[in-house]
Amino acid sequence: MTTIKTTGFAGDTLEIIAFRLHDQEFCVKTTTIREIRGWAPSTPIPHSPPEVIGVMNLRGTVIPIIDLAHKLGMKTTVANERSAIVVAEVHNMVVGLVVDRVSDILTIGADQIQPVPEVTTSFDKVYAEGIIAHENGMICFLNLSRMFKEREIDELAA
Repeated sequence: MTTIKTTGFAGDTLEIIAFRLHDQEFCVKTTTIREIRGWAPSTPIPHSPPEVIGVMNLRGTVIPIIDLAHKLGMKTTVANERSAIVVAEVHNMVVGLVVDRVSDILTIGADQIQPVPEVTTSFDKVYAEGIIAHENGMICFLNLSRMFKEREIDELAA
C-alpha cells in the first residue's frame, strides 16, 4: 500500500467543510471558517475586482463578498435562495465566499488527500491543496491562503 505524504497537516485527521460550485465539489479546512450564512444581497462597489460581488454588513463589520466560482476561473455564480455565504478568515481579514450550497462537514484522514494530477484544469492548481476521493465523488481541497495573497486581501479591504 502506498502512503501519500501530505505537508502542512497536523495530526491524523482533518475537519473540512464541503460545498458545491456548478456541480463540482470543493472543500476548505473548518479552522478557516467563521460561520455559514444564507444568501443575502450585497452592496456593489464601483471599480472592484471582477470576483468581488460587493460588500455586506456582518454584525457591524463591512466584509467583501467574493464570487468563489469566478475566482476559480469558472462561470459566475447566479445566487439564489439556496446559495450560501461561507464567511472565512484569510490573512487576518474576514471575507464572504458565495457558494451554490454547503454539502457537508467531514472528518477525513490526512492520508486521504492526494496530490492534484498534472493536467490542465479549470482552476489554477496553486489554489488546490489536493484531491479527496470521497464516497460521493471527488472533492477539490482548496487552500484559501494561497488563493488570496496578502497583498490582494489588502486591496479588497481598501
